[in-house]
Amino acid sequence: MNIAFHGAARTVTGSKHLITLKSGTQILLDCGMFQGLGKQTDELNMYFGFEASAVNFVVLSHAHIDHSGLLPKLIKEGFNGKIFCTPATKDLTKILLEDSAIIQRDDTKFINKRRAKQGLPPYKPLYDIDDAEEVIPLIQPTAYNKWTTINDEAEVLFTDAGHIIGSASVHLRLKENGKIINLTFSGDVGRYGDVILRSPEIYPQSDYIIIESTYGDKLHEHVANSIEILHQWIEKTCIEKKGKLIIPSFSVGRTQELLYFLNELSNSKRLPSIPVYVDSPLSLEATKVVKTYIENFNSKIKKQLLAEHDNDPFDFPGLHFTQSVEESKNINNMHQPMIIISASGMADAGRIQHHIANNILDKRNTILIVGYCEPHSLGGKLMSGAKEVKIYGEEYMVKAEIGIMRSMSAHGDYTDLCQFLACQNTDLIKTVFIVHGEEEVQLEFQRRLEKKNFKQVIVPHLHEAFNLE
Repeated sequence: MNIAFHGAARTVTGSKHLITLKSGTQILLDCGMFQGLGKQTDELNMYFGFEASAVNFVVLSHAHIDHSGLLPKLIKEGFNGKIFCTPATKDLTKILLEDSAIIQRDDTKFINKRRAKQGLPPYKPLYDIDDAEEVIPLIQPTAYNKWTTINDEAEVLFTDAGHIIGSASVHLRLKENGKIINLTFSGDVGRYGDVILRSPEIYPQSDYIIIESTYGDKLHEHVANSIEILHQWIEKTCIEKKGKLIIPSFSVGRTQELLYFLNELSNSKRLPSIPVYVDSPLSLEATKVVKTYIENFNSKIKKQLLAEHDNDPFDFPGLHFTQSVEESKNINNMHQPMIIISASGMADAGRIQHHIANNILDKRNTILIVGYCEPHSLGGKLMSGAKEVKIYGEEYMVKAEIGIMRSMSAHGDYTDLCQFLACQNTDLIKTVFIVHGEEEVQLEFQRRLEKKNFKQVIVPHLHEAFNLE
């Protein structure tokens, strides 16, 4: 048996891990798009590092684009097998892939205008909406905590990873040479005690573990502090400075968490009477999907949904979802204090870039970063204190205040990751592979796990392969 790491290897995005059995059966764990890596992003997304037509099955941990975003390209290049994921992941993947295709279409139009002026050939998107729609019929929804047969050599079990609705840790039971090999892929591990989701579940003993490490060297602020920190930024920006609070936010997970906090502030009469715009059609659709999977919420939210005083924890007076481009543009013509939540979370694509460009030159405004941003992304550059940034090819001075909320991450910190591993007997683990993190973070997390008596901990390079058993 062989495993090769074709994404999220010494970087955060592009999750793709290919298992090849001696029989030739190939199982791909995730098929994610690289994001926010500057000029090398396009090149990384063009080349899988394996033959798409040779892959027999895909197992998808969750719907975020850095885990699902190249599924349409995989099918374009010849894949036609089953894709296993949870029901909520199927529903979210459908809308996220369609949105990804639309963003590529719109960005390509803008890019090609500039390329035409430079006498360069037109740039082609990775896929279009029709390609994205080809993915959904191949998806086989699979419930949590139920072993499901992939073929005669493999079974899969999903346990809740607590990262977003439908997110799963993947557990494979693989048969080879008359032996059973158990392999766990963490997916993205959420936080224990999340305000909306259930905590990551325990899982069966494994022989090999692939674990993410996004925050493998950090401790988060307590989740309970988030609502108070958000309230402070609203008061400072919208009341004291009379400005706009601009929040880049992932449409799935982060936006719903922000809406929950704002709803709590509204219920306690602490939300100022200002408009809140969620300028992302995808966020509206994602919020609708999230509301249909109440069983994935923690017990506190379930009780709140049943309460007569508030049957929707993601809605409150003053909330507006924008749909059309015209509605989005109209927001920029409004000059009163307001909150604008828009995708993408790393501010590297989508409508958020227009809002930042229109508000970054006014010191009354605040751009509030509420989650992980790859260092090369626009959000990452703002977090690092850049005095000048480039948006759609134009340079902008950073005059708006830049705020950072580290307590809202949907990724666990190193204590959460270690707790995720705590259900395992380290004597029975042959190898832990660390993925989905910046290289220096992965190396720090490697040292931490070695101190916890994991015998062999490896940080793979891109396209590096290993023999198991």
